[in-house]
Amino acid sequence: MKTFESLFAELSEKAAARPEGSLTVQELDKGTHFIGKKIVEEAGETWIAAEYEGADRTAEEMSQLIYHLQVMMIDRGITLEDVYRHL
Repeated sequence: MKTFESLFAELSEKAAARPEGSLTVQELDKGTHFIGKKIVEEAGETWIAAEYEGADRTAEEMSQLIYHLQVMMIDRGITLEDVYRHL
């Protein structure tokens, strides 16, 4: 099972290695604006799932939101420690 930290490490490695066909690399190449739109989309889907679709679907949407947030972190050069400092 992945953790927040292990996902960030995996995505950081993909960003550095840039494997062909990586959706993470494709998203990074599309830039901050695209990534931001994905975050907004997933946040809305998380809310809708919480209202109408139950806990499992909500958790799935939350996992997608976390993924896109971490892609934005990598795009903007923000570390886990940078975020943790504000928790």
